[in-house]
Amino acid sequence: MKVIILGATSAIAEAIARLYAAEGAELLLVGRHGERLAAIAGDLRLRGAARADTAVRDLAGAVGSGTIFASFVETLGGLDHVFLAYGILDDQKIAEHDPAAVERSLTVNFTSAAAWVLAAAAVLERQGRGSLVVLGSVAGDRGRRANYVYGAAKAGLATLVEGIAHRFAGKGPRAVIVKPGPVITPMTESFANRKGLMWATPETVAAIARRAADRGGPVVYAPWFWRWIMLIIRLLPTTIFNRLDI
Repeated sequence: MKVIILGATSAIAEAIARLYAAEGAELLLVGRHGERLAAIAGDLRLRGAARADTAVRDLAGAVGSGTIFASFVETLGGLDHVFLAYGILDDQKIAEHDPAAVERSLTVNFTSAAAWVLAAAAVLERQGRGSLVVLGSVAGDRGRRANYVYGAAKAGLATLVEGIAHRFAGKGPRAVIVKPGPVITPMTESFANRKGLMWATPETVAAIARRAADRGGPVVYAPWFWRWIMLIIRLLPTTIFNRLDI
């Protein structure tokens, strides 16, 4: 199994990589921080990875993504699964009054991600097999005052991945958008209370994402109950929805 992980230093990405390491997979870890990537790669080898290479790149800069992604595949010697697992969670209040913050959020969470996703999709379609798994968010299911800039980016990313899944239909490869609810990671450290059933661990989400690479539909919620929670939220009449502080 040959696996590329884009944004490999995120907590969920590292948990995904550990699952593949236990399977003896060959991995290419891509991210901004070389020392952190090297440390993760060393740990993965100890955990059973047949190979764990690194590529240092700021994925928010996606110029030439097609050529660069092809070089990742060449380095690894093939491709079975690719995961996109990076993003930022900016302060909504700042974004409402700072166009630069909005641009940064949309560039990282959607524009650049879209470029890498499309580059990966092209490779998978040409070879007629493989899986593309993208980490999205339930925040994209309905705009809410708490995080609608972030949510807008994740909504766009989900639509893109669903479209790629439709494009792949009958051709061999598969594309999946995984939508976690709140996860206990460094991204959510600023949240006051990260306890309770609504909060998942990176390991929980990673296990769901790993399964999604092999089976299931193009949209997977992590954990599963978020599918029904978000269905209710989407169906709430506006008069009721507007009274909720969510």
